Amino acid sequence: MRSILRWLPLPVLLLSLWLLLNDSLSTGQIALGLSIAVCLSLLAPILRPVRARLRHPITALRLTWHVACDIAQSNYLVSRRILLGDRTQARPGFLDIPLRIQDPHGLAALACIVTFTPGTVWSGHDTQRNILTLHVLDLSDAAALTLVIQERYEHPLMEIFE
Repeated sequence: MRSILRWLPLPVLLLSLWLLLNDSLSTGQIALGLSIAVCLSLLAPILRPVRARLRHPITALRLTWHVACDIAQSNYLVSRRILLGDRTQARPGFLDIPLRIQDPHGLAALACIVTFTPGTVWSGHDTQRNILTLHVLDLSDAAALTLVIQERYEHPLMEIFE
């Protein structure tokens, strides 16, 4: 029973999305959507051999809150810079940040966090030396930004995934 409950959310989500996108609740669409949802759900584990485990959900909620606040603040600052024409003070550049996180899910989450935040873009990751390269819109304080990435994002992601 437990294995069915663990497997059920993905086909239900896929079927719901299928019906929503097709804007139809006809018998044919339900049957087609159900067959596609079940087939994709059975094939999904093959495509994802490494499974993620959420070890600290409270830390994940706290990280989500921090990321949402940082994205809102960064949106405000970048839009203010664009709207007020304050482009002369921007010092764009690349920043190399040494990372400790090894989990692929944690690295993917870090990539999403960094890229979703306006003014920063994940530019690369050296897997040999585990160094993240960021492109930053305003690189006025590289040490502070490195500390933010390592302490505010990487450390909680390590707690969650490793």
